[in-house]
Amino acid sequence: MKIFKLCLVVVFAIALTAFAVKTDAKGYTVGDIATDFSLQNIDGKKVSLADYKEARGFIVIFTCNTCPYSVAYEDRIVALDKKYASKGYPVIAIMPNDTDLKPGDNIDAMRARAKAKGFTFPYLLDEGQDIYPQYGATKTPHVYVLQKTKKGNEVKYIGAIDDNYKDADAVNERYTEAAVNSLLKGEEIKNPQTRAIGCSIKVKS
Repeated sequence: MKIFKLCLVVVFAIALTAFAVKTDAKGYTVGDIATDFSLQNIDGKKVSLADYKEARGFIVIFTCNTCPYSVAYEDRIVALDKKYASKGYPVIAIMPNDTDLKPGDNIDAMRARAKAKGFTFPYLLDEGQDIYPQYGATKTPHVYVLQKTKKGNEVKYIGAIDDNYKDADAVNERYTEAAVNSLLKGEEIKNPQTRAIGCSIKVKS
């Protein structure tokens, strides 16, 4: 009986650990090196950061179709890509939600949304929900600005796109733009981390 109880405790502990890795991982901090990924794009092809040979870095944004915060930021995300992709910092959008819980975020809905909004960047599905915990994303949208270095893709900024999700015309601080502009100028980023504002990422319990 004691051995049986011990086995149950071990199994329970392993289960808790697995759950913690899935949902409670701390993820990256500024200065960490981000590992690459290979995720399905809405065109059916796999996309990795390594595919972008000429990029100087990336604006990785965890976002989705169904969160009102993400919807409010869609035009600004498109604008970020149009402004910075040609300068070496393309947007890479990743949809992290469980699509059984949020059918409006499935690949067909992602494809339709991207077409309707004229997305100029890849819109990738984190189907196994393995990538967002690595990054430590907790919201949609949640931004990670990466810079290519000799060590790898270094995390240089984490947080919000700007300081006003409600009204693009009332924005005072454009955090993501400021971060990328600083990197382009070879300067230190004034605010390397801000608080992401948005919807929680949907994960099966």
